[in-house]
Amino acid sequence: MKPSTPRILALNGGSSSIKFAIFEVNNSILKVLEGSIERIGLPNATFHVKGPIEIDNFSRQVKASSYSAAVNFLMDWIAEYNKNNELTAVGHRVVHGGPKYSKPQQITAEVFDALRLLSPLDPEHLPEELLLIEVFHQRFPNLQQIACFDTAFHHDMPRVAQLLPIPRCYEAKGVRRYGFHGLSYEFLMEELNRLAGSEVAKDRVILAHLGNGASLAAVQQGKSIDTSMSFTPTAGVPMSTRSGDLDPGLAWYLSRTEGLDPKQFNEMVNFKSGLLGVSETSSDMRDLLKLATHDVRAAEAVALFCYQVKKWIGAFAAALGGVDTLVFAGGIGENAPTIRAQICHGLEFLGITLEEKRNLANEGIISAPSGRVEVRVICTNEELMIAKTVCRVLGIGKKEKTI
Repeated sequence: MKPSTPRILALNGGSSSIKFAIFEVNNSILKVLEGSIERIGLPNATFHVKGPIEIDNFSRQVKASSYSAAVNFLMDWIAEYNKNNELTAVGHRVVHGGPKYSKPQQITAEVFDALRLLSPLDPEHLPEELLLIEVFHQRFPNLQQIACFDTAFHHDMPRVAQLLPIPRCYEAKGVRRYGFHGLSYEFLMEELNRLAGSEVAKDRVILAHLGNGASLAAVQQGKSIDTSMSFTPTAGVPMSTRSGDLDPGLAWYLSRTEGLDPKQFNEMVNFKSGLLGVSETSSDMRDLLKLATHDVRAAEAVALFCYQVKKWIGAFAAALGGVDTLVFAGGIGENAPTIRAQICHGLEFLGITLEEKRNLANEGIISAPSGRVEVRVICTNEELMIAKTVCRVLGIGKKEKTI
């Protein structure tokens, strides 16, 4: 018997972690539990759970030497949690929907097979996400699973923003600019509409999702018109360990001079570059800010990150014909006032001026009254966006407030 109050499990599987949250749906969507398995593949993998009662709160090391082992461990925990059949449905963050999927999909055998064919488009994420879906179906065959695509928000960008300047024959094979972080951007736009009203949300908006993965999006009339990530999530601004945009000739140069093959080059630009590569010490912005006062490498990594984000803001202001609202989100965007200040310094000509005290306090609105552009800090929530998407697809709950 299903409980009278539906419960949605939101799964957010990454390459080295799995985040999850359970939401109860009635007249609102209320988070009742959240957790994660972190550092998958390392000896000190950790399982965290945080809930409303003491017994639900714990953190312990687990054996998760591979993604498969982590998935099986999580399934065992979910089976124990769901022994009274409390779950109604499961929503998955699926990073890539390819050229086909522009809306969330109930995961059928046909959809699963189609996603498997998309794996070459995103070999860093899709195989693990498909494993999570497959194992979940084996363990809980009666629960509906919904795929929520991170590319969907950008699916209908103007054609000029989709095109890659390479031979046209590759476009027929799905090679185009896709963009990512779509679940975060969709949530941020819903929050902006709630906080500031529909007129503001329809204006010229630049969203900056700055975390371990970082990207920006230009939004007009509530729709994405461009984004910094491209065919893969490696493109755009420098990130924690990803390079961001590079001269494509670098691959051929390093092949000839260093003997790097395509696999090694891919490993370098995804896991050894960005903040880690430039600083040679850490991929974590918090560490780099502490080191920057006495370590020039850390200072340069921070400066490069801020400089590139600033350039994208300027580029998107050009694409939009100006900017009315700038939103910072993600772990760095929400919690690093020094980074926000460094990014916005010099953008006064666009009307972007921060109010120092508000910025240092991480307030919701951090722009100065004299600035033409409203600058906001909004905490993103991909798991909640997954739960809301599942509710819409399955017609669960009422369209009322979210907590």
